[in-house]
Amino acid sequence: MIKEIPAVFGSVFAPEMPIAKFTNGAWQETAWQSSDKLELHPAAHCLHYGSEIFEGMKAFRHDDHSVHIFQLDAGVERMRQSAAALYLPVPDAKQLKNMIIELVRRQAHFVPDRRGAAYIRPALIGTESVVGAAGHPSHDALLYVLLSPVGDYFKQGSQLRIFVETEHIRCAPHMGSIKTGGNYAAALPWTMIAEEKYHAQQVLFCPNGDVQETGASNFILIDGKTLITKPLTSEFLHGITRKSILQAARDNGYTVEERHFTVDEIVQRVSNGAEAVLTGTAAVLSPVTHFIIDGNELVVQSQAEALKLRKFITDIQYGDAKDSHGWLTKVCDCAA
Repeated sequence: MIKEIPAVFGSVFAPEMPIAKFTNGAWQETAWQSSDKLELHPAAHCLHYGSEIFEGMKAFRHDDHSVHIFQLDAGVERMRQSAAALYLPVPDAKQLKNMIIELVRRQAHFVPDRRGAAYIRPALIGTESVVGAAGHPSHDALLYVLLSPVGDYFKQGSQLRIFVETEHIRCAPHMGSIKTGGNYAAALPWTMIAEEKYHAQQVLFCPNGDVQETGASNFILIDGKTLITKPLTSEFLHGITRKSILQAARDNGYTVEERHFTVDEIVQRVSNGAEAVLTGTAAVLSPVTHFIIDGNELVVQSQAEALKLRKFITDIQYGDAKDSHGWLTKVCDCAA
């Protein structure tokens, strides 16, 4: 088992990865290669026209040393939806699932104990080498999967400062639900400005006051035993962790409101004791400690309910609570 979790999230990788090519109108058999390089033509469609998507999921080690992937089927299905939305060859569900499971099984020693997890990053890139294809999708593609031991994306107990952006949007509204790098690149300028000016780690995009999501995570407001979050639209990513948390909250007696709400409501509720969290595969559930709104700082007074909700999910992920919804896929017993 890996002895030390890298300080930088997603910076160390298992030495091999599975790959599958889509050529001549069909997916080819899975092959294995070193994870430290890819051979691409300089005119590859993904390098010029952004034809790429990715996914994120995690594998967890239980106390009996068995290794389990959280929400594997949901991640595979969302990747297929993203591929279809960008007119990339849609991965075969069975092949992709087997690639992920076999990678985790072969590299199980890269799955840490409950200090962390192994982050799984499937990626699909358009590889057709034609620079004149700006208005056409790539007919060729490459699918591969990386595995990386990780700890917390946002260190637990540290400040999580969120800048509330009400003028600019995260990405093109019809693209928000697609997990593609262009959306993250589009959010980067506002994220860097917020970091430099306000020492904020994330930007919560709220065009015209409509609360959506941050550059890398979904957002939930928690007022007592009520969770408030934006309903699913094309404007933001349909988070698998978000969905899991909402279900776990319902299972434990919380009320969930999926509705539109505004920055004014955040201010009103947080000023009266409400909490807020970011959710995602990397973040899991991370409590917000400060908002910067119109240049003013709003302090979140408590993280108590947030930490309860986080424990609901992590207890399932690490095998401390019953997986009543079938979210875990056992990969192996994998003794350390």
